[in-house]
Amino acid sequence: MKDLQLKLKELTLPQDRALGVADERGVIIVASDEQIIGEQDAAVRAFLASGDIQSFAGDRTYRVVDRPSGTRLICFVDGADELAAGMLELFSLWVKAELKQFDDFEERDQKQKLAFLKNVLLENELPGDIPLKAREYRVKYNVRRLLVIMRTKPEEFKACHEALEERFGDREDDYILPMDEANLVLLLETPDEENCETREAIFSKLVADMKEEAMADVKVGVSMNFASLKDTAKAYKEASLALIVGDIFKSKTPEVMMYCNLGLGRLIYQLPITLCELFLREVFAPGTYEALDPETLLTIEKFFENSLNGSETSRQLFVHRNTLVYRLDKVEKITGLDLRNFEDAVLFKLAEMVRDYLTYVEENKVTRYARMGMELGAEDYLPMV
Repeated sequence: MKDLQLKLKELTLPQDRALGVADERGVIIVASDEQIIGEQDAAVRAFLASGDIQSFAGDRTYRVVDRPSGTRLICFVDGADELAAGMLELFSLWVKAELKQFDDFEERDQKQKLAFLKNVLLENELPGDIPLKAREYRVKYNVRRLLVIMRTKPEEFKACHEALEERFGDREDDYILPMDEANLVLLLETPDEENCETREAIFSKLVADMKEEAMADVKVGVSMNFASLKDTAKAYKEASLALIVGDIFKSKTPEVMMYCNLGLGRLIYQLPITLCELFLREVFAPGTYEALDPETLLTIEKFFENSLNGSETSRQLFVHRNTLVYRLDKVEKITGLDLRNFEDAVLFKLAEMVRDYLTYVEENKVTRYARMGMELGAEDYLPMV
């Protein structure tokens, strides 16, 4: 409201009557008499409670001015006579016109700012121009951020966007970038001390809130922390990769894919398909993996989850330890791999993940290179062959 105050000082106003603007709490934020700015006008709340558009209370006349954002401002003039009412009507029209001009400027400025940030993450800005334009658009350059891609269904996109605006819209240095009809990007400031586990819990809560507030099922891919705006494009690739790899290898929290948790999946995704096929044939002879029944596969999964601890695995599966030993012996007989041996366990797990990856490629009928170029545009993620 500083600009409105400056413009008010340029007007020729009567000296015997103070006029100004208060917020919904009754705090005076603009006034011809600068000494009363910051004071609280107790009559404002009573006036708002009356539901009137214009009325007088005590020694002032009040009028409501609605803003597009839904907030209300209250214009006032000293006096409760016809002169005060006439002055107030003209003053309210002036305030409304000035606020519209200000809101239009803010809207244009915000659109330009979001377009700039979108160009940065899509690598459509020259690196040397980024700090200059960041200063022009008042975007902090050196600040620690996270980039989050939220993926939803097209029919749920609008509700998700509105829910995110409600949650993050008032944060001056957090940004929401609509990318297409199913993807939203969040650029969020983040504390240095947050670790991967803490961030995963935060975004799991966000996903749950989206389900409750927007009635939308969403997935999010979360980048690593980055300290400079120039690293936004790299973070975008990380968040994109987290969504893809997390979907292939079915992370523990399938709605929240953290780049910091990708582990072996990130490595496998970057390997040439021919090398993956060769490796899989060497570890699992044709029909070998398919010979493992669902009960045995569940046993293997739990055995790995418990770091090859037989006692804990037996307890969680509600089976006798001898039953577990029998099942592991069965796996060794079929595959030739003794999962109680660390190296064999690693080899089995790696081959299982490679199999999941090749199944994903086959089901999607898209080559790995085409998909990487299409979704990430990231040469640095393509393997050197």
